[in-house]
Amino acid sequence: MQKLRAPFRADEVGSLLRPAKIKEARARLEKGEISAEDLRKIEDVEIEKVVHRQSSTGLKLATDGEFRRSWWHFDFLAKLTGCELFHPETGIQFAGVETRHDAVRVIGKLDFPADHPMLDHFKFLKKHAEIAHVMPKMTIPSPAVLHFRGGRKSISKQVYPDLEVFYEDLARTYRKAVKAFYDAGCRYLQFDDTVWAYLCSQDELKKARERGDNPDGLQDIYARIINYAIAERPSDMTITTHVCRGNFRSTWISSGGYEPVAETMLAGTNYDGYFLEYDSERAGGFEPLRFLPKGNKIVVVGVITSKSGALENKDDIKRRLQEAAKYAPLDQLALSPQCGFASTEEGNILTEEEQWAKLRLAVEVANEVWGK
Repeated sequence: MQKLRAPFRADEVGSLLRPAKIKEARARLEKGEISAEDLRKIEDVEIEKVVHRQSSTGLKLATDGEFRRSWWHFDFLAKLTGCELFHPETGIQFAGVETRHDAVRVIGKLDFPADHPMLDHFKFLKKHAEIAHVMPKMTIPSPAVLHFRGGRKSISKQVYPDLEVFYEDLARTYRKAVKAFYDAGCRYLQFDDTVWAYLCSQDELKKARERGDNPDGLQDIYARIINYAIAERPSDMTITTHVCRGNFRSTWISSGGYEPVAETMLAGTNYDGYFLEYDSERAGGFEPLRFLPKGNKIVVVGVITSKSGALENKDDIKRRLQEAAKYAPLDQLALSPQCGFASTEEGNILTEEEQWAKLRLAVEVANEVWGK
């Protein structure tokens, strides 16, 4: 049967391809031809349109497509008290391509500021989602993301000589963030997280050790931080996570099935739902879903790829859902693309119409599998 509460049987991860008008406006802002206020007005118009487009596609939720962001994570993290954006000598290395040279580091005591700009971003989304009769969904990076990519070297030893104190402040910062978004009217919040997938990758574990970090024990540390952050959420707030192996211009970073982290992630974290990437062999099989506790938790199976425009076959999707149902009840499953369509403003290599065809497909298959 269909669900009346998030995550929905047909759902989406978050980011959408940036419209040409936003890309053009950002380029003009860089050249000094328009102001930041001019850009905001253009973003407002495009976000209003994309909210209604999601509604007309049949989705029961809408995001703002992350249209105001350059990155899925740095825009949020850099605005936390104690963090700053900087430009290292290299970017993030994906399969065959390197990102822009941006990163975030911790230079002061962590906190969540009352004037974090994404609170206003959410309020704008909520206003237009209510008009379109869909639930507004907000996406932010998981707390684990602030730690793992840069590791110890990205956290000031003067401010945090003891990493345990950093972990405690990180958990408290995110608990404040959850409350702030709830107070702003958010009832559907998602923590986007590449780290669980990196902990399944021997290459990423090796890189962590080479930079002087010890990944052993991080699963339990991250689960503890996440559970503290979301422990006080009210009963009418849904908090999910999305686990990704990297998504930049249709490329990827890590490989490896969920088996090494599945028990901690699915049974040891108190999320309401898990958006899991399952669009390629790099994600492994569905066997790790056996750790999903029986009850109300949902796994949103990402068997529709956002990395290419080729449209999946309905019967193939249904077959894969049935395969997943061997390990977790079908009633605890849902369907979405495996990731967003534009984790960065560059976007993946497909057209907007191909993007919308993917989302329509998710809605149609969900209606046929679980009923309207």
